[in-house]
Amino acid sequence: MHRRTAAAALLTAGLLAPLPANAQPTNTARATAACQLSLGSVNAGGDHTGQGITAGTPPTASTKRIEAAKRFAPGLTRLHSTWVIEPEVPEDWAHYGEVVLGSTMYSAIYRTGAVPSDEVTFHRVGGGWDKFTYFEESTYDEGAAANFAHTHYYGLRNDGTLFRWRDGWKADGSYPGFSAVKTMTLISQTRTYDTFLANTRGGALYTIRIPVSSPMKPIVKQVRTRTWQGFESLVAERCGQYGVLLLGIDKDTKTGYLYAVGHANGTSTVINSLGKVPTTFDDQTYFRWTSVAWADPPLNGE
Repeated sequence: MHRRTAAAALLTAGLLAPLPANAQPTNTARATAACQLSLGSVNAGGDHTGQGITAGTPPTASTKRIEAAKRFAPGLTRLHSTWVIEPEVPEDWAHYGEVVLGSTMYSAIYRTGAVPSDEVTFHRVGGGWDKFTYFEESTYDEGAAANFAHTHYYGLRNDGTLFRWRDGWKADGSYPGFSAVKTMTLISQTRTYDTFLANTRGGALYTIRIPVSSPMKPIVKQVRTRTWQGFESLVAERCGQYGVLLLGIDKDTKTGYLYAVGHANGTSTVINSLGKVPTTFDDQTYFRWTSVAWADPPLNGE
């Protein structure tokens, strides 16, 4: 298996918090025009896709491309982690991450480029994932010079229990009480904590900070009280030094809305609506494409 190395229209404008006229622009506000989300998805036919979503008012979307055709059995993909695209040799690229097919979690890899692989190599992690509604991997790596890295895996079970595993899939705690959460997205990765942004079925928006220390004790803060219930998928990307670009996907209407979110600070968090993304969101699962952790700045939204 390929391994990472540490060395080598549901929302209305009136319900969002605009930047006050007398305030200094945040890094997120200044960086908005240059920020881009590299969006991935798996469609009904099992194709792995990629598409650029670029901040602006209104936002823009590049033509969706097929990264790899029919790499997953049609209709089986349930959950998907962030996936990495890593150069191996000139013109060859490894694509890898985790995927839940039916009830089983796999680590998977395929290659494109000069010597593409026709198949995905799957390594079974475990079963029972049909009971989970969300999964993500967070890899934090300060590079060979710092010699500090860790990987955490998070899964939200359908009874509202949030689980964590660390490097090598070692069980590292669980915490109940998240049954109201509809979906989540990772917005911060640091030495000492990971943070997620989550919406609830009742429409609220929260940050969930999870310190790396044991026992696992999440710290929950409300960001908004209503209007966020329509999104079945949230995908976030770093935007500026202290914010994220947030895409909310409504699978019922096959639409997506883009937001510039300032550094999370409870109900004071600045959220600027950038508008509806001009593309159709009709795939099974959505995720973020990224590069290797030691070469790419970590998410820093809280």
